[in-house]
Amino acid sequence: MEKVFRNYNDIDVNAAVREHYRKMRERQTFEYVQRMHRKYLKFNKPMDLWEAMDHLNDLIDVSDPDLDLPNVQHLIQSAEAIRSDNRPDWMQLVGLIHDLGKVMFLWGSDEDGTSQNEQWGMVGDVFVVGCALPESCVYPEFNKLNPDMSDSRYNSELGIYEEHCGLDNLTLAWGHDEYLYQVLKHHKDNLIPEAGMVMIRYHSFYPWHSGGSYTSLLCAKDKEYLNWIRDFNKYDLYTKCNKIYDLNEIKDYYLPIANKYLGTGPIFW
Repeated sequence: MEKVFRNYNDIDVNAAVREHYRKMRERQTFEYVQRMHRKYLKFNKPMDLWEAMDHLNDLIDVSDPDLDLPNVQHLIQSAEAIRSDNRPDWMQLVGLIHDLGKVMFLWGSDEDGTSQNEQWGMVGDVFVVGCALPESCVYPEFNKLNPDMSDSRYNSELGIYEEHCGLDNLTLAWGHDEYLYQVLKHHKDNLIPEAGMVMIRYHSFYPWHSGGSYTSLLCAKDKEYLNWIRDFNKYDLYTKCNKIYDLNEIKDYYLPIANKYLGTGPIFW
């Protein structure tokens, strides 16, 4: 039987995943996201890339209905699938690191939703804050719980944004995508191509790339972004399985690629 991915109605995962998204929708307001940017985007915590990878051995993504393995296994599975298809080395690296922003749990807190116990500020499908929440969100019945949806500044189709301003001018719910994107954007040795950075930043933005929402906010450039994301998405989503890899065994292959595009020094988180 072919595996069904992103089945949010499965009774085995429904309760925990549903509660995660209830909290996320209720608490991820425009003000909250601004506060998280101020708190976490300081880039003052040096840590080696491989050390960060190793820390994801200690984290299971509570929002994922498809996999209950440590998150590092999902990263390796994605990278190995990209590698087996002979895709560019930079894309293999993106597959390996695309969820690495989840290391924020090391300095996160339950209050912020950025800890092992409370992950609603760190993982899950993201949405735009500052405008109306679309029905394409997972569990759209939770949209009404968001205080911004009772605020006239934020509850219209455009909200605080200008029509066709483009994805890069939107503020998304806080999570591991934006965190890693900003960390790498400020990393002086980063040579990952634009397509790879887009894959990192928007891979969890399902209401846009899979739900077809926010059309009034998109610009012409975003059509190219969508092609890149859909290309990456098949490796992010459809490679999930129960195969276990040893992080140290794959290091010899991926470390030279990481050094090529990110340098050999620490990354500042």
